[in-house]
Amino acid sequence: MFNGLKLPVIVAPMFLVSSPELVIQASRNGVIGSFPLLNARTSEILEEWLIAIKGELLDLPWAVNFISHPTNKRFEEDLQLIRKYEPPIVITSLGHPGKVIDVVHSYGGLVYSDVATIKHAKKAAETGVDGLILVANGAGGHAGRLNPFAFLAAVKQFWKGTTILAGGISDGKDILAAKVLGADFAYMGTRFIVATESVASEQYKKMVVNSTVDDIIYTDAFSGVHANYLIPSIEKEGIEINNLPSKESIDFSHMVDVKAWRDIWSAGHGVTTITKIEPIADIIAQLEKEYKEAQQAIAALV
Repeated sequence: MFNGLKLPVIVAPMFLVSSPELVIQASRNGVIGSFPLLNARTSEILEEWLIAIKGELLDLPWAVNFISHPTNKRFEEDLQLIRKYEPPIVITSLGHPGKVIDVVHSYGGLVYSDVATIKHAKKAAETGVDGLILVANGAGGHAGRLNPFAFLAAVKQFWKGTTILAGGISDGKDILAAKVLGADFAYMGTRFIVATESVASEQYKKMVVNSTVDDIIYTDAFSGVHANYLIPSIEKEGIEINNLPSKESIDFSHMVDVKAWRDIWSAGHGVTTITKIEPIADIIAQLEKEYKEAQQAIAALV
């Protein structure tokens, strides 16, 4: 499935950003595209998306993201659509992946579980997933606190399966660094928010272009799980950054009933190096150029 990749990159599934066109163009241009199932606002729309993506990509790799937490109101409906349309890779988040593994492995697909702590990485490894996505410090959206160097090294002590590293990866040198550290893939989201094929609003894209790492806040105020958000997007909604409350319980119902938080925008620490809005083909071409230059620089040192 991965033989035709130009880069060892999975374009991370991004809430209210990833679109079918973003997935299709990512996979056509030599990386692995993905999208959250809940970006399709109904199960009927989701079915249309799955038909379109599967029809366009045929044997190319692509992925969907499934929220495994019990507060996902579409848990059963979306799981049945996974069974029906057989996405090659299913990325599970924020809950036990057991039921998903049973479905996906029944048709020969792969399950990657994203984890933010060593404890959760060990639990996920025991369930029989095919890959672990290590969501380290600096990742956009729901992210952990661990340094990516330390996180990857610790997981490698007990895990021999596919390993994907996330957290502040924004250019080709970063992708190669992830490989040198022992990751099989780099997981990149923020870099692709500004792709013309993403469904992020123009205001969101411009905010990413104009922001630096100092414009990111790490808070659990919106879902009960800590995540990285763009401070200007919170302030423009009239919310005071210094008075953000800590949410008492985990609740991902906002990912179905999206209206309340549709203008609170996520991004990771990699925003500083993003300077323009452009097609995904151009982004991937630039990443490939940077990746090859970094390989050549290392070769020259040996």
